[in-house]
Amino acid sequence: MNKIHIIGRLTANPELRATGNGLQVCSFTVAVSRRFNREETDFFSVTVWRDAAVNCNKYLAKGSQVGVSGELHLKHYHDKDGTKRFTIEIQADEVEFLSSKQNENNPSMPKPTPRQTTIEELDEVEDDDMPF
Repeated sequence: MNKIHIIGRLTANPELRATGNGLQVCSFTVAVSRRFNREETDFFSVTVWRDAAVNCNKYLAKGSQVGVSGELHLKHYHDKDGTKRFTIEIQADEVEFLSSKQNENNPSMPKPTPRQTTIEELDEVEDDDMPF
């Protein structure tokens, strides 16, 4: 099984382009702090295709927090000196926007605050009303 899940922040604005046959593809890099050592950070290249690529380009920006699920792909190539090089990228199946471009670009916009509910505000429920 080849599955990876990461949560992190974009290091730069996403880059949208199209293949020769018009297929949309978006690339970006996500910085992820290590779980037990927040001083260390890993950087993952992410590739997203089709409609998801267009949405990533539209709604994400440098610093946006995202959750990414997908497959790890190992690619190799030869550099100009003939040395074999390897790169790893995530081919994303899902990208969850954990912060919006609008909130990132406008820090003066108030963030929603959760409303506390008191015990007195709750409705009493009879056992017969329970769905299980």
